[in-house]
Amino acid sequence: MSNFKIKLSLFLNYFVFAILLNSVGTVILQMQNNFGVSPNSAANLEGFKDGSIAIASFIIGSYVVRIGYKNSMLIGLGLVSLMCLLMPSLSTFLAIKVLFATVGISFALIKVSVFATLGIASKTKKEHISVMNFLESFFGVGVVAGYFIFAAYVNNDDPKSTSWFNVYYLLAGISALAFLLLVFTKIDDSSVREKEISKPLATEFIEMLRMIIIPLVFVFIFCAFFYVLIEQSIQSWLPTFNKDVIHLSTSLAIKMSSILSISVALGRLLAGIILKKIDWLPVLICCLLLAAGLILITIPMAHGLSITEINYFKDIPFVAFIFPVIGLFLAPIYPAINSVILSNLPKHKHGAMAGLIVVFSALGGFTGSKITGYIFGTYGGEKAFYLSLVPIVILIMLLFFFKRLQRNPITADTIEIKPSH
Repeated sequence: MSNFKIKLSLFLNYFVFAILLNSVGTVILQMQNNFGVSPNSAANLEGFKDGSIAIASFIIGSYVVRIGYKNSMLIGLGLVSLMCLLMPSLSTFLAIKVLFATVGISFALIKVSVFATLGIASKTKKEHISVMNFLESFFGVGVVAGYFIFAAYVNNDDPKSTSWFNVYYLLAGISALAFLLLVFTKIDDSSVREKEISKPLATEFIEMLRMIIIPLVFVFIFCAFFYVLIEQSIQSWLPTFNKDVIHLSTSLAIKMSSILSISVALGRLLAGIILKKIDWLPVLICCLLLAAGLILITIPMAHGLSITEINYFKDIPFVAFIFPVIGLFLAPIYPAINSVILSNLPKHKHGAMAGLIVVFSALGGFTGSKITGYIFGTYGGEKAFYLSLVPIVILIMLLFFFKRLQRNPITADTIEIKPSH
């Protein structure tokens, strides 16, 4: 089993879904332009994406090992390829909802399988946390690529034009390529399947739920929830912030949002190096404090800008460049805490734990986007982004508890239900 080929396949899978999942901010903006959808209604797209991720992960998270990690990923890629192929001929708000629901279900299969497969392909805890950051940084590369891909298809001269739906032909092709690469990649998950396959389905599901009451897992769940709440509230609404508050044209608003993803990708790449040498807690606390400081410094800079639409790069205000750099500081948190919890579990439980990670991350993403969408539509973009300071403070406190509980490793005996005799 070639670990390099496995990691390459996992990276490409993540790249595909990075583009699709994080296009929600661009699509929210386009739904307002094309169909006159209100910000609050457009925010429901996050619910179709994250709601389907949460439900699918909750139902199948403990069963992915039974389906097989490779088969689960192939199913996800196949569904997305088909749906993307249909999108240009549908071109409606309803079709977009169905697309994001399909992407969410597929990503649940992909992410649970990717996280579990990473446990097989990593030999040590330090390798695991390093590769996890590199994997998430490549996800960021996909997000950046997505902004430029979508911006290339947007018609600035006709905001109501739906020709941008043709972008989904390209995405169908990329997804099909990822599918073919995975077909020819050998993933041996027999060592973990043997430990789970003999159990009744109900037992596997109950064991996944039992993990929630373990103190380390319980605190982790809240860490993941609040982190994704912060990230998605900013990421999903940054294109709209750029257009409505900073007054950039639609294509510039989308392109400038890519700075956030570039910062995230760079931050995770650097974290993959730094966390090999420095303990994760001081790194993450410093990152959160810097993120809070950046919000307090930059958001006031967006107040009182000229309301004339900006169409040229040379006219873009400084705040449009500096605020998205917050991604550099938020970047290391999610992969680091995911790696910590997975590294403290038996490898045959990584699939079930990944299911819980995806469920509560999705709930955090939906909650963050929905709250931000409501505040954005009611009170404006500046106040919406100031709100991020609240979950940042909560997350800082949670990380200290998480570190303290990490001292007690989780064994299989803590989780598994013993058969009665």
